[in-house]
Amino acid sequence: MVSTCKFKGRNMETGLVFLIPILHLLLLVMCPQGMEGRDIMDRRIRAKTDGDDGHETTHHGHAHHAHPSSHMHHMDHSLMIFFTLKDLKLGKTMAIYFPKRNLSKSPHLLPRVEADLFPFSSKQLHHLLQVFSFSQDSPQAKAMEDTLRHCETAPIKGEIKSCATSLESMLDFARSIFGLDNTFSVVSTTHLTNSSTHLQNYTILEEPKEVLAPKMVACHTMPYPYAVFYCHSQESMNKVYKVSLGGEDGDRVDAVAVCHLDTSQWSPNHASFQVLRIKPGSSPVCHFFPADNLVWVPTSTSV
Repeated sequence: MVSTCKFKGRNMETGLVFLIPILHLLLLVMCPQGMEGRDIMDRRIRAKTDGDDGHETTHHGHAHHAHPSSHMHHMDHSLMIFFTLKDLKLGKTMAIYFPKRNLSKSPHLLPRVEADLFPFSSKQLHHLLQVFSFSQDSPQAKAMEDTLRHCETAPIKGEIKSCATSLESMLDFARSIFGLDNTFSVVSTTHLTNSSTHLQNYTILEEPKEVLAPKMVACHTMPYPYAVFYCHSQESMNKVYKVSLGGEDGDRVDAVAVCHLDTSQWSPNHASFQVLRIKPGSSPVCHFFPADNLVWVPTSTSV
């Protein structure tokens, strides 16, 4: 089943004690500093260069990403996560890209007291590169620069965004969206098998279940020496679904998908329009989330 855990908006510090074990795969509060942090960053950059990654630049920041080609056979495989609302039905088969990673080797969220020791600012990039021992012209430096730039870019109309560098800051942002007295849950994609195939045809095995959430906060992983999540919420209507998928090689995935019903404020160059061959505002855009991304929803409305 799709991973789910609940959290109370108020009394955050106490709640962390109970929340951290539940998010054991994604939210391990450890500190990958020094050479360990460097090794993690090296693996992520190599994976992206080899085509084993790249979803970070397709999910977050709906106004800021594009792909140069509109032809499907030239598309980066990591863009094969978009679909339309009419595709979300029992028996539908579509090609989907799910990056397969060992989440235990992914960068971990730092406690706020440690994350705050590092200046998260593009103005301090030179200093940060020295801290993590990356040369200024390295792929790692470029990835860090891109992440900082995306985090500092102004949100699109109707969007609230924040880059979380700690579990506490992520929960603070979710709490600011849902309200201090409301409980909220996190859902994420779960892989039930150990398939190593990244892109294949998947068939929807059961009728998709909508998570009846009037608001949602999506948090996407960003390439950085330690865990950084690009979290955002939109005023426009969105629908969250839990989808049971079966791959042609026998892979089973309980996936989380979000459908954005109003894309009129998105950039015409957004990757989804290239993949689906539609225009901004003409049709809802849906996409699946990889396993290391998180979707927060009010608890009282989740299924």
